[in-house]
Amino acid sequence: MSITRLPLPGPTRETLAHRQRIDWHDHEVNQLISPGIGVLVVSTPTGTWVVPPHRAVWVPAGVAHAHEAHGPSEMRTLCFAADVNPLRLDRPTVLAVSPLLREIVAVLTGAAHSPDGTSPDLPPEIPQEQRRNLERVALDQLQRVEALPLGLPAPRDARLRDVAALLTADPGDGRTLTELGAAVGASERTLSRLFRAETGMSFPQWRAQLRLHHSLRLLAGGASVTSVAAACGYATPSAFIESFRRAFGTTPGAYRGGGAHT
Repeated sequence: MSITRLPLPGPTRETLAHRQRIDWHDHEVNQLISPGIGVLVVSTPTGTWVVPPHRAVWVPAGVAHAHEAHGPSEMRTLCFAADVNPLRLDRPTVLAVSPLLREIVAVLTGAAHSPDGTSPDLPPEIPQEQRRNLERVALDQLQRVEALPLGLPAPRDARLRDVAALLTADPGDGRTLTELGAAVGASERTLSRLFRAETGMSFPQWRAQLRLHHSLRLLAGGASVTSVAAACGYATPSAFIESFRRAFGTTPGAYRGGGAHT
């Protein structure tokens, strides 16, 4: 895997098409990424993080990562010096940002819409002192945010990677861990132990997280709630709706309609 060091001199805003990918790179600064619309999937060698609208992800300096958009997306980013890390995080983390922090990101990245209904291509020229004040408030807000459990750790063991590949190819695969173990040449007991040791999750927890990740991608692409429930292996649409609501604080129907503001 080739890693490119990309400069990030200040706030940015980039429009991404559905399934558009930004390949592996890193930055010498910390990065706060907040999608205005769409879903961003941030991948690192150790796992993936799904970032719905009105959330953000903190990507520490020097961490190799790649982005993929699901649904037409707008990626807004702020950057902070490598030694400025109010969250004290050493890996990407999805954050439940406050309305105030969302507005600050919008102002600094030029995400506010102009009178003709379009967004400017570049962040607006903000007086330097005002920009510094907004950045100070952003840092203060970052000390108060809640970290969300939206990461999916990547297993290292070859047998776990094979199981993960099977389920990633078909998140609706309903085979038990015993049945999956037979397919990859490992016992259920061994795989269960390895899942906890390498991901910090039980196998059911890891599979549930994978299915939720997949559901966000499908919803962003315009799929119906019923079809997403079936594709992700839920017994009924109501079971999917309840699982989604517990994880994201909103229903998949409200999220699909742009109502995921909690």
